[in-house]
Amino acid sequence: MRARIPVAPEGWPFILIPGAAACALGWLGWWWPAGGLGLAALAALAFFRDPERRPPGIPGAVLAPADGRVREIRELSDPFVGEAVRVSIFLSPLDVHVNRSPIAALVSEVEYRAGRFLAAYRPEASEENERCRIALQGEAARVTVTQIAGVAARRVVCRVRAGDKLRAGERFGLIRFGSRTDLFMPKGTDLRCRPGEQVRGGETIMGVLR
Repeated sequence: MRARIPVAPEGWPFILIPGAAACALGWLGWWWPAGGLGLAALAALAFFRDPERRPPGIPGAVLAPADGRVREIRELSDPFVGEAVRVSIFLSPLDVHVNRSPIAALVSEVEYRAGRFLAAYRPEASEENERCRIALQGEAARVTVTQIAGVAARRVVCRVRAGDKLRAGERFGLIRFGSRTDLFMPKGTDLRCRPGEQVRGGETIMGVLR
């Protein structure tokens, strides 16, 4: 079995370019700029880390789609799920930014929209910021995940398209440099999270489908 390097592939340009430049400047004896670029490469390596996760084998579990802190839980309507509970997860630059599927599902729809880069905690960010909505059709229920760019984020990356199948906890994309991920579960889901809680993508149970 091949060993996997725990770094998201989208991060390599941000790691290798400043790393190579740091080596070249160090070879020329320009230690201060070399040190700065070396630190930038290490920071990018930390940001794009992509650790393995072990999804819990609990029937009906809806997993966190991202690492971060639960900022808000609100009941509202989602065009795919219907009457839903939205859990908003805010990611700091120190969190793992890889997104994972909350359930085993068929990707029904992927909708990307360009937009602004407002602070992700602002209510209007869910409608005005750059975002990508992934509609997931599971065996027992529908779930939606929305990747939302923030002030520092400038790129939403989604690796799947309609027709793809995902396992619970499987990676499907990431958001670069700070962001927010919204999870829409059917109303009536047994919630297992609360505002202020720190969660781990692909491992923390956000709710259990009834």
